[in-house]
Amino acid sequence: MSDHTLASPEITFAHEPGTGTKKIWHVFWILSAITIVELSLGFGLAKQWYGNPEDHVQGILFIKGTICILSLAKAFYIVSVFMHLGDEIRNLIMTIVVPLCLFIWFITAFLIDGNSWKDLRNRYEGGKPKTEQVLPAQQQGAKD
Repeated sequence: MSDHTLASPEITFAHEPGTGTKKIWHVFWILSAITIVELSLGFGLAKQWYGNPEDHVQGILFIKGTICILSLAKAFYIVSVFMHLGDEIRNLIMTIVVPLCLFIWFITAFLIDGNSWKDLRNRYEGGKPKTEQVLPAQQQGAKD
């Protein structure tokens, strides 16, 4: 046997701390700020702040839309930084983003179509518009 196989020193490398934590902390603070805004808007939808929801429909819809947009911004940052998609080439990004947008569009279209079908079904019964039935007791009460 040769001496170099028995007497070879062990090769080790010491772990050096990463230097790229500045970007992660920057994204952390952005995500924290967006989350705090989302939570404050979400808790703001309580009756104590806006009162009766029927009186403030447009404002409540605006706040819900804002929360959805902020959630999409958080998803963008998470995918871009922590999943490293922001560093990829444009074709790979489009390969992921375009089907995602189509999927979201399909869900929205199906919800809108389903709601329209439900409204039409509730409005018409057997090809005739639904009418409210007036009971005889109600007719007598109206005459008095």
